[in-house]
Order: sequence, then structure tokens, then C-alpha cells
Amino acid sequence: MFTGIITDVGQVRHVEKRGDLRARIGTSYDTAGIDLGASIACDGVCLTVIETGPDWFDVEISAETVSKTNISHNTWDEGRRLNLERALKVGDELGGHIVSGHVDGVAELIALEDEGDSTRATFRAPGELAKFIAPKGSVTLNGTSLTVNDVDGATFGINMIPHTKSVTTWGDARVGDRINLEIDTLARYVARLQEWQ
Repeated sequence: MFTGIITDVGQVRHVEKRGDLRARIGTSYDTAGIDLGASIACDGVCLTVIETGPDWFDVEISAETVSKTNISHNTWDEGRRLNLERALKVGDELGGHIVSGHVDGVAELIALEDEGDSTRATFRAPGELAKFIAPKGSVTLNGTSLTVNDVDGATFGINMIPHTKSVTTWGDARVGDRINLEIDTLARYVARLQEWQ
């Protein structure tokens, strides 16, 4: 489990196609403290660490994960920056919201507009996920816990403060980007319960 509060910005150093994909991610984390088998959210995708080095860790990415994330759009090129978050420990502060790291689909960034010091970003969600996104609810985009400001059909808007843009990859965002989207777990269960009424 994660919170959507980014604690490092890593970088894809190498991607290799084997049976699955294997990626090497550069990081400023103390990798001596990362156990093999640990979970790290990489742009919101919960991945298992299979090897570490002095300033990197390797992960394997299954075909299923590739098909559900922006990795399928060949966005994980060498040099790409990634939002990173290590898994929660008992007693950690829950500053964002409960995030599983199981990406539900890929949204498209369709507009960026400055509003004061903040930036308003508008996204188009896949149609089957739009019903789970509500104003003032939480959403996870590329691993970042964000608050939804407004919803219009399959489009929704959020605002990013300068701090968020400076400590995540959101400062690099461009219209047309494919974004990993995880809907709020609570919204998923509420919708499922309503189906049974």
C-alpha cells in the first residue's frame, strides 16, 4: 500500500525485453535498505524489486502490467523520470490517500493552464473509469495523490501547486501525455455496492 506522496524522482536507466520487461531505475533512495521483493510504486505502478545496486534497483514488469499502464505506449524510454514511492510501513503518516499501486487504466492529459501560481490540468479518463471520479474526491495520477476539482463526463480537472510540480515529474507534463490512473478504492467499493442494491 502507498499514499500517493512522492518521495523520490527516479530515472529509467535501461529497459530490456526478456520473457517480461526488466527495467533498471536510478534512485536517490538508500538501496542498502531496500530488500529484494520490496514493492516500490514507479509512476504509480506497484513493482517488485528483484536486484539492487549502489544507486539503482531493477524490477520486472509483466505483460498484464504493461497492457494496463502507460508503459504500453512506449513511454518508459531510457532517461524518463519517474515518480517513486516506497511502500507504507506501520506508523507512517498517511498524507495522501490509500493507494494500491494497481493502475486501472491510462488517462490523457488534454489541457494545461496556469491559474495564479498553480497549474490546472485537465484529463480524459477511459469511459469505463469515469463514473468512479467525483469532485473533491481523490485520484492517483502517475503515482501522485491529487484532489479532483471538477468532472464533466469523462473529463476531470485538478490543480497542482508549485511544490507538487517541483518534487514530482509534473513539472515535465505536456498535453498529450499518457498518464497512469488509479481510481480511489473507496469509490470502487461504493459503486460495486450500488450494483447489488
